[in-house]
This record gives sequence, structure tokens and C-alpha cells, in this order.
Amino acid sequence: MNDSLVIIIFLVIYFSPVLYQFRIVIKENKRGNKIPLKRFKKILKYSFLILLPLIIGFAILTHTNFLDYEKPQTYDKVDHLTFKNFRGLEFFKKSLYGNEKFAYVVVTIESKVNDDSVTVKSLFHPSRSFVYNTQSNNKELLSHELYHFKITELYVRKIKQAILELKKPHKEEIENIIQKKTIEEREFQRKYDYETFHSYVYSEQKKYERNVDSLLNLLSEFENPTIKLDD
Repeated sequence: MNDSLVIIIFLVIYFSPVLYQFRIVIKENKRGNKIPLKRFKKILKYSFLILLPLIIGFAILTHTNFLDYEKPQTYDKVDHLTFKNFRGLEFFKKSLYGNEKFAYVVVTIESKVNDDSVTVKSLFHPSRSFVYNTQSNNKELLSHELYHFKITELYVRKIKQAILELKKPHKEEIENIIQKKTIEEREFQRKYDYETFHSYVYSEQKKYERNVDSLLNLLSEFENPTIKLDD
């Protein structure tokens, strides 16, 4: 069933007492009876007061599943992640081009700039990442999603490399590098999904895997999250 239709049906059922009272208000108002109007306003008020926290709770759980929470994982855990770590919620389960074998991963670049050091790391967010079927054994799909994590790590290392190339690093310069590389990382992630068609184009998927692995190895000296700045 269409998601919009489900929401409309829910709202119609939820507000049915309000609609019923509204009909009474119209009928009694013609007779000059104002009492039903007061009752209608009261019912409407409490209906919204009950609905508001439900909407807020729904939005929070859609963003992060606190009912089955797992803290963000650092890149050193990448080889131990499975679809069981994808704990995010989709209240309206969709399909990808008609295929229910799909997932999405949420990864971020986190940074902290200190006077004598900079910490930049990639994080995988289990309770925001979603898989249609947590029991899935689709290794190709899992590999595709985990390479999103590896791409983020690649740009994290590029950030640290660029910072260390600065002759006299200042906080503003460092933050500009982080911002610029983060934008590049998002663009690369979109390109990766587009050219691999979310893992369905096998040859492109393998090409990206080889390329990302090679670049990660070349930048292996920047795998430590924290780098020291020269005085």
C-alpha cells in the first residue's frame, strides 16, 4: 500500500471523533447552540496534544533507533560488521527498483581541532543504518555498503594528509580542508552508488573496490585518527 495512503487512513481514523463532533457543531450552530463548539475545541486540542509526541517519537526513531541502540563504530571494526549491525528502522519498508534486497549505511566524518593536534575519524552508525532483511546473507550487498564506510575512511586519510602538508597550519585552514574534503566525499559516495547501481553492476563494483583498497593502502600512514601539528 502507498505510504501516503497509509498516513491519510491513519489520520482519518485518528481524527474521526473530531470530524464527528464537527458535524454536530455545524448542526447545532444553526440552532444557536454554542455548547458543542466548546466541546469540539476541547477534543481538537487534546487530539493534537496526544498526536504531537507520537509524531516526535516517530521522527526520532526514524532517524536513530534508540529501542535497539548500538554506539557508532570506528573504522578498525569494518571487517567485523554484518547486517546484524544495521539496526535502523524503516516504518514504511520500501523496495529498491522493486527489489527487497537492499540496505543503506550511514557513515560520517567526525573531527576535533586542538592547538597541537587534529583528530579526524570515520564512523559507522548502526542504529541509523538500515537493511530490509537483517538475516540476509547477500555478501555482495554487504560489501557494497561497507565500501561506503571505506570511502569515508579514504577521505578521512586525505584530510589528514592535506593538513600535514600545510606549512603553518591554522585552525581556519584546517577547518576549510575538512569541509572541502567532506563535500568531495559526499560527491564520491553518490558517484559510487550511481556507477555501481547500488552494487548491481558487478564489474563497476569490483573496480571501485580495487581502487578504494589501493588508495587506502597508499595512505596507510594516516590511519591513526590523531595527527600532531608542528609548532
